[in-house]
Amino acid sequence: MTALVRAHALSRLLDEHVAWRMLRADMAPVIVAILSDHLGGEERRIESEDLYERIDADLDELRAHGFDLPGTAKAYCAQWRASGYLVRRPAETSRGETFELSPAALTATRFLAQLAQPRQSATESRLTSIAAQLHRLAVDSDPDARTRIARLEEQRAQIDAEIEAIGRGEAPPLDQERAVERVRDVLAMAEDIPSDFARVRAEFEGLNRDLRARVLESDAAQRAVLDDIFRGVNMIDESDAGRSFSGFAGLVLDPERGEEFEEDIRRVLERDFTNALSAAERRFLRRLLRTLKERSGEIHDVITTFARGLRRYVQSQEYERDRVLRRELRGALATGRAASGRIKPYKPTRVGLSLSAVPMHSAGSLRLHDPAAYDAPEEVVTHEAAAVSIEELRALARETEIDFDELTGNINAALQDVDEISIAEVLARFPATQGVASVVGLLALGAAQGAASASEHVEWVGSDAVARAAWIPSYRFTGRVL
Repeated sequence: MTALVRAHALSRLLDEHVAWRMLRADMAPVIVAILSDHLGGEERRIESEDLYERIDADLDELRAHGFDLPGTAKAYCAQWRASGYLVRRPAETSRGETFELSPAALTATRFLAQLAQPRQSATESRLTSIAAQLHRLAVDSDPDARTRIARLEEQRAQIDAEIEAIGRGEAPPLDQERAVERVRDVLAMAEDIPSDFARVRAEFEGLNRDLRARVLESDAAQRAVLDDIFRGVNMIDESDAGRSFSGFAGLVLDPERGEEFEEDIRRVLERDFTNALSAAERRFLRRLLRTLKERSGEIHDVITTFARGLRRYVQSQEYERDRVLRRELRGALATGRAASGRIKPYKPTRVGLSLSAVPMHSAGSLRLHDPAAYDAPEEVVTHEAAAVSIEELRALARETEIDFDELTGNINAALQDVDEISIAEVLARFPATQGVASVVGLLALGAAQGAASASEHVEWVGSDAVARAAWIPSYRFTGRVL
């Protein structure tokens, strides 16, 4: 490709690609900061009203620090949706709408995150992984069975030699520096998953639109799509994208593979080298399989919805009505084009068209007035407000919230006598006043500020005065907890 051809291609990409437009926007720092903060973390989809409220609070803080942001959150979200940064969809559990980042916006935010915190790419673990994948590809794609067998026997000999070396104690485990390097390479690959799922969903949406267009445009000589749908063939599942996703989802949802995956993650998090990871990195790794299952489930629901909608669209004959409308519109455009040679588009036609000013609604949306619904069946009783003590309010709060202040105080009090302490030792000194909620609170503090170690056995007395016990991941507190 010459420099001229590449320059033209990049110029077109500059105008068409949403990610590049987002990075070139005048408010790019503000846009990326707000959207990545609310939609780029573990929460990927938020209801519109909730997002408006959060962004309005951010806008007030930004204006207080000198940013010129005259619009409202609702206006900015509408602008960002029109620009392709946000995707608006109907909410699944309510009558509202939700917002999420578009695939291009995820690409842009991921690119800026890598600029802010660049990862070392030429690592030993990454090069080893590439070499292993390349070697596996060379073996699996070799048409000569003898060559494949010879290479597999060579691998088996290497594995046997490694087993013997480990048995003799000549092969120590991976050192901490290389282990941290490998786990961060895994996290770097896993962080691309949200963008991949967003692109998969966008691909299925485009495929759904393309199939509907093919249904409208098919005639008597091109009835393959209609015939397949009438026979019950799932055109979306049978597409290349559908088959590719089905293979991925099959691996994620397989119970045996999932159990092995969870066990590997648990064993990795028990290693000492994971103490070098941040709390966010450990949490992301711990939730990795659940995130994969949740995202796979969402895409599977999208595929099912599109497939059912397409089949219903064909079998209910709705496409015939759209064909008639499409034919009439094309006929009107053809007539207008033929008349454009004799009549200018702006010439008055002296034809008046009376439009109805009455809004049209479905009769099913009307609600009949029921006078009985507004009658009070009993006399309204007015209760006078009474004074409430701070002790009563504190007791009410403890029934619904974990008392982290109490747990933090217990840990710090115990650390005055010892250098480090585990959750079981904290519970032995200070009873779980909130039952299992106290245990959960200690686990949350340990995951955020403690050091992970092997699992441990804990005992506590619940709020119902029943003694209970459990095995939990062990965390040791080595310093003052905030």
